[in-house]
Amino acid sequence: MSPVVASVSAPSSPRRGAFVVPVGCAIALAVAGPLLGNYASDFIVKVMILSIFALSLELLVGMTGLVSLGHAAFYGIGAYVTVLASGNEGGNFAVLLVLSMGAAALYALFVGALSLRTRGVYFIMVTLAFAQMAFFVFHDTKVGGGSDGIYLYVRPALGALDMENRRVLFYVVLASLVFTYGLLALVRRSRFGAALAGIRVNEQRMRAAGFPVYGYKLAAFVLAGALAGLAGFLLASRDGVVNPELMAWHNSGEVLLMVILGGLGHLRGAVIGAVAFTLLKEIFSTHAVMGPLADHWQLTLGIAIIVFVALLPKGLIGLVQRLSPKGAP
Repeated sequence: MSPVVASVSAPSSPRRGAFVVPVGCAIALAVAGPLLGNYASDFIVKVMILSIFALSLELLVGMTGLVSLGHAAFYGIGAYVTVLASGNEGGNFAVLLVLSMGAAALYALFVGALSLRTRGVYFIMVTLAFAQMAFFVFHDTKVGGGSDGIYLYVRPALGALDMENRRVLFYVVLASLVFTYGLLALVRRSRFGAALAGIRVNEQRMRAAGFPVYGYKLAAFVLAGALAGLAGFLLASRDGVVNPELMAWHNSGEVLLMVILGGLGHLRGAVIGAVAFTLLKEIFSTHAVMGPLADHWQLTLGIAIIVFVALLPKGLIGLVQRLSPKGAP
């Protein structure tokens, strides 16, 4: 490995015990799955899908230093392709999965090839522009049912793997989350991950050392898009309906908030952020808990996030580390 890459460790290099909690949580969910009621099961599935979405953005923001405000486009494309390719008769699970991830990755390749030639705020604005372009294609045309969206009449299936079954859906989403987390953990520990960390810290130095910086960033962008497409595929399979709002700029902003709230540079932080954001949103919008304030949940949610960011600049993962007996320095 190049000394330049070796000198730059991946963000928050995982210690040997770093996988104990994620593995324990996955096992606990697998065991608890059959015991959960419909509401709890649906809510956990929603959180797991958003966790995959957040992990896909963590690859860009936390590991590569690319702040994107257009990530929801890949999420929405994955969902739309799932529904459109299913037709009225339904579709093969494996085929639809490949198509949704492939379409999202293809659009990510197109967007990344152009937007990665810019930097900083210009990169943010270009990714936002491409996401809005995708939004208006589906919103203003009949490609995906216009502003009303389109329904998935028959959920994906492959033999016994039928997404109409709640329990099957639960375990497919759980397996997808474990796959995504494990894949990104391997990426972080690889030479590719070390190169991305080097680019995040000092792009000019990596370029001077002879690394194809543009190629590395484009590869990360495409992989992140494909994983967002996976989340979109699972969302369409869960909800049975998609609409252009999936690609709206506020969805890109929400997933970015999840990553920041959990803690940049940590895979666990992305998952914690998705869980915390979804729980806060659920609590603040529930009349039984908040009373009349539930009608203004966006205000209370915004205030809560401001407080969290102000008090925990390293995100919720920083609080977890601080409370841990072996807290990281």
